[in-house]
Amino acid sequence: MTQNGSALFYASRPRLRIDGNLLGDLGDSLLQSLLIEETTLGLFRCEATFVNWGPQGREVGFLFFDRNVLDFGKTFSVEFGPPGEAGPVFAGRISGLEASYPQSRQPELTILAEDRFQDLRMERRTRTFEDMTDADAIRQIISQQGMTAQIDVDGPTHRLLAQVNQSDLAFLRERAAAVDAELWIDNRTVYVQARSRRSHGSVTFTYGDDLLEFTVLADLAHQRTAVRISGWDVAEKEAIDVEAGRNAISAEVNGYRGGSQVLEALAPRTERIALSTPLSQQEAQSLADARYRARARSFVQGRGAVNGNAQLRVGATVELANIGPLFDGPYYVTLARHTFDQIYGYRTLFHAERPGIGG
Repeated sequence: MTQNGSALFYASRPRLRIDGNLLGDLGDSLLQSLLIEETTLGLFRCEATFVNWGPQGREVGFLFFDRNVLDFGKTFSVEFGPPGEAGPVFAGRISGLEASYPQSRQPELTILAEDRFQDLRMERRTRTFEDMTDADAIRQIISQQGMTAQIDVDGPTHRLLAQVNQSDLAFLRERAAAVDAELWIDNRTVYVQARSRRSHGSVTFTYGDDLLEFTVLADLAHQRTAVRISGWDVAEKEAIDVEAGRNAISAEVNGYRGGSQVLEALAPRTERIALSTPLSQQEAQSLADARYRARARSFVQGRGAVNGNAQLRVGATVELANIGPLFDGPYYVTLARHTFDQIYGYRTLFHAERPGIGG
């Protein structure tokens, strides 16, 4: 059945590709379960479990242990959606094979796959970057990995940045967090973008309709009214003492009551951070702002489930309705988990957050 050229009802089973080739049997008769997860840390992971027992010619035996189909290093991709409109949900490479021999079922084989960020986490390095912005250092690392960089971040120029016994991925995550940015990868292009400018679209869900379930918590435990950083500026030969407060997050509060505002009425609390590493006034202020925003954004956190929806991914905005004046409204998706099994079919679970409550 279609409406305006789009299918209203369609089989929710995924379309699977190995090395670019569509494998109908894997997605139709042999796939038992599937999990795809993306977080703000940027590494997509996938687990897919298949029946590993059946006829092979005139014999019956293990289906995949010859490694002709499922093997280390092969590309593995997943698509969901109506025929002719299926969209990609995951693309990566197989990095693990797990065999299972249940008592009451046929033998199974689970593949573990990760996106191309796998290349950046396999080796630890120690090196320095001099007189560079975070964007410069990130671009250099990505280029050395043979990938393309799309970078949209602000931040100071550092006299020295040190990568000490860290993987490239761990260092990129650290530098992205320092300038209030997130990173992700699409094929061989790495994106690093300020959180406030990242957008993967918007989708609306209503409780009692297409929002199957939702749990939300507004918690002051990790909120602070201010973040203060002190240190020493070697070049200027002076002490540093900077502070970040509500102004750092005001553009994202959208008229709600932020955690910092609620906390101020109870008992003001300041987080104080003393850094022994030399830094400039600008570096300290940038770090204070990023630390404050990270805390403020986590004031309201929710977990929900909907029928499978490929539009739900990290960086998207979910507009939630019919959950009451305190919690109605937009949330930023921080985790998207797409699952498929023989009981529920295709479902999407998500975690989301925002810096304020309504009412």
